[in-house]
Parts: sequence; structure tokens; C-alpha cells
Amino acid sequence: MQTIRVSDRKIGENESTFIIAEAGSNHNRKLSQAKQLIDIASQAKVDAIKFQVFSANKHYSKKTPKFSYLKSKKSTYDIIKENELPREWIGELSDYSKEKDLIFLATPSDIEAIDLLESIGVPAYKWASFEIVDLPLLKYVASKKKPIFLSTGLCNLDDIKDALDTIYSTGNKDVVLLHCISLYPTAANQVNLRAMDTIKKEFNVLIGYSDHSLGIMIPIAAVARGATVIEKHFTISRKLEGPDHKFAIEPDELKMMVAGIREVKVSLGSSIKKMIPEEEEMARLARRSIIAKTNIPKGTIILEDMLIIKRPGFGIKPKYLNQVIGKKAKKDIQAEDVITWEYI
Repeated sequence: MQTIRVSDRKIGENESTFIIAEAGSNHNRKLSQAKQLIDIASQAKVDAIKFQVFSANKHYSKKTPKFSYLKSKKSTYDIIKENELPREWIGELSDYSKEKDLIFLATPSDIEAIDLLESIGVPAYKWASFEIVDLPLLKYVASKKKPIFLSTGLCNLDDIKDALDTIYSTGNKDVVLLHCISLYPTAANQVNLRAMDTIKKEFNVLIGYSDHSLGIMIPIAAVARGATVIEKHFTISRKLEGPDHKFAIEPDELKMMVAGIREVKVSLGSSIKKMIPEEEEMARLARRSIIAKTNIPKGTIILEDMLIIKRPGFGIKPKYLNQVIGKKAKKDIQAEDVITWEYI
């Protein structure tokens, strides 16, 4: 399985989980709030922070019906317009992210956004589920030869194949497929983490998970199932006005999620089942072996009722009990002695 490099981080099955803190539109068009989100992401020790770069005019028709989950009297177009990231911020936000030891990422939704992000040298691109069917735009971003985190919400395998074929046609092979459910929020019984297994088997690529569930448990579970990348929406406060705040996690939760992911990833360890060196004392003292139940004088034929199986474990293993019974004691054995082969 391949390894992908994004800036100074490596992404792969044997690498630390690459965690993307998704700021989305939670800046509420305030530069100070956008920088505060960067501060929060840095304090949580994620790998990257991501914003969304879209233009309402190129993103939605003004005649688009309302989304039921937004519970707003405003039109879809107006909501999108109100949440545009001012593009003049991009360079400053990128620089500020670097100061905080964060990789700056963005989801572009038009050619101009891609060109702008190229001009500031973004090391990779996140591609939204909704744009996965825009193959001409996907081909354009893939031609920049940067790694692509490709979300697969709403997709079947044919949709994913079309997208991958488009990316691969440019010679770009650096893709991480992110399993995703495009519901805000996503209920636990809708997440379907086993789909990651199917994606990995079908396309032989690195897999990750882009999460819209409430809380932090499911992203951690995704890492246990093999996700190499986790993307999670976060906010300063769920009480803020805006379409993405209510299903995002707050600063303390982001820290807990990162800590949980790091611990789970380390715990995966090796597929080899064996005793580790640190267990050796436990094996020696806490396993069972054959022990003298009574005094056994030298020359005595050892009978079963002279023996007991209990701890510690540095004597003859219990599975050899029948090989000990009937043997002669080579020397005096005291009750409670741990019997080794030298005794018989």
C-alpha cells in the first residue's frame, strides 16, 4: 500500500493518522474568528486545518430549493452567499496556519479557487462529495499533481471509479478516498464504517473517513477500522449562528478526539500474536506450572497426587503433567517447590 506525503507529514497505514480539522464556514466571515479557529486546531494538535473556498454565483443556482436540515427562511443561494470565505484572506490564513505548525488546506469549488490555492502553494486538495461528479473540474485540480483527499458521500462504486479514472488520467496517483455520509448530522446507524473495507478492497487505495456525526466516538472507531485520514468539523461554539456550527465539535471535544485517535492508532500495533518482552515477568510469575504438593524424597516415583498445578510459571508446563507422573525424583523435592526438568 502506498504512502503519500503532504508537506512534512506522511500518510499511510503504518503512519500516524492524518487529522484534518474542518473549519468549513464556521468563520462567519470574520477574519479574527477564522484565526481563532486556527488557534484552536493548533492547540488540539491536529495535522491540518481546512477551509472551504466557494462563490455562491458559481456554486448554486438561485432557484435551488431549500435544504430541510437548515431550518432557515432564507434561500439556499442566500445562505451560501452569506458564508463565502473572502478570498483575500487566503494568503493570510495560510501564513498564520504555518506559524501554528498546521498544514493549510482548502476545498475549492471553481477554477479560480484552484488557481488561487495554487498561487499560495497548498500541498494538497480536499475534494467535496458534492463535486465528485464534476469530472472536468476534478480533472483540472488533479492536473496540479497534488495529493487529493476525495470524499465519497452520496457515491456508489461506479461514481468513485469515474472520479479515480479521471484523476489517474492526469498521471496523479496520490489519492485518499474518504468514506463519508452527506447528512448533517449523520446518525450512528447511518455511518456504515464497513464501507471503508469495501472501498479499500475495490480500489486498493488509502482510505479515510470524513465525519458529520455528533460527538467524537465514530471517528475514533474509524481509525480502529483502518482510516488513515480523519476529517471532522469543529467550531468555537455550537451556539453560533450558521449552517455548520450545530453538528461540529467544540474545542475541548476536538482535543479529546485527537487524543483518542492517537491512542487508538498506537494501540493497533502489529498483526503478529506473540508475548512482548514487557510481559515476560508476568509469564514467569503469573502463569501456572507443576508444583510439588508434598515433600518428594530423592528416588521416589512421582505420583499424580504428589503434584499440584498453580502459579508461578517458570516450572514444567502443565501440558507435560503426564510425562512427569511415573518419573523418579533425582533429588529431594520440598513441598511448594516449582518442579523443573532437572528435578526428575
